[in-house]
Amino acid sequence: MPQANDPVVVYTGTSTDANFVKSLLEGDGITTSLLDEMMGTLAPWVIAHGGVGAVKVIVSEKDSDSAKLIIQEFLGKRDNED
Repeated sequence: MPQANDPVVVYTGTSTDANFVKSLLEGDGITTSLLDEMMGTLAPWVIAHGGVGAVKVIVSEKDSDSAKLIIQEFLGKRDNED
């Protein structure tokens, strides 16, 4: 059974997108960290959205549901602007 502080990946993408999502979540008071950020910076051409080498945004289990809702809302608004 997951514990409240277990890390959960809530987003994967390019370094730029992951840093934006990180800022978005931290603006709502959710503590985040990035995993594989160096790979996304050193070799961005290797990154496939959500694929090998993608930068991952990590939050604690207790914040994961809120974080996913915030991300879904942001992605929906971004997609509607295109």
